[in-house]
Amino acid sequence: MKPIHPNGLHETVADIVRELGDKVNVRTATLDQPEQGLPDEILNQTDVLIWWGHCAHDKVEDGLVSKIQERVLKGMGLIVLHSGHYSKIFRRMMGTSCDLRWRDDTYERVFCISPNHPIAKGIPEHFDLGIEECYGERFDIPQPDEVIFEGWFDIGEVFRSGCVWNRGYGKVFYFQPGHETNNAFQNQYIRQIIKNAVEWIAPAVYRDSMGSPHINPTLEELRK
Repeated sequence: MKPIHPNGLHETVADIVRELGDKVNVRTATLDQPEQGLPDEILNQTDVLIWWGHCAHDKVEDGLVSKIQERVLKGMGLIVLHSGHYSKIFRRMMGTSCDLRWRDDTYERVFCISPNHPIAKGIPEHFDLGIEECYGERFDIPQPDEVIFEGWFDIGEVFRSGCVWNRGYGKVFYFQPGHETNNAFQNQYIRQIIKNAVEWIAPAVYRDSMGSPHINPTLEELRK
């Protein structure tokens, strides 16, 4: 991973987002940091959380997963990349196993099938990604609100590679490319998609509380 991501994959992704300039303030978090890099004061200031994970999914604390879930339901955007499909937080947000088929070292072409979606801005009808880890159907996820990208692999597999869901007041975007030993994050279109996603998924407003189990007063009652 070092030759492709000399400062770590998290810094590679962070540098992509930093290309948005003054629009963003970027922090990185890793599991070896105190409170796994996301103490309450940082999580509660985060508008968009990008999650990439691989072999350490089980090391993420369940309490942190619950805090992230609550933050998404209140409005925070969540972007999950590549093998983050099997992270605790993505499975929690989907409510399914998120299992899929996979095979290393295949050739991928990405098709943009929802060109009017803001995440697809500036992305051509299709582009060749090159060597990437193949993910294949069936991808055990709930029906997406929209599928923006589909991947085709030279071994005949196809995959819903870019999907969005609304969850509470927040939004979730899953994007398949990004295997740690390949060059997906150096591809100009992958970088543009990630930047587009950050801008689109950022919340317009937050809800401080998800409410309590009672019937709220009607507008007519409030006017009395």
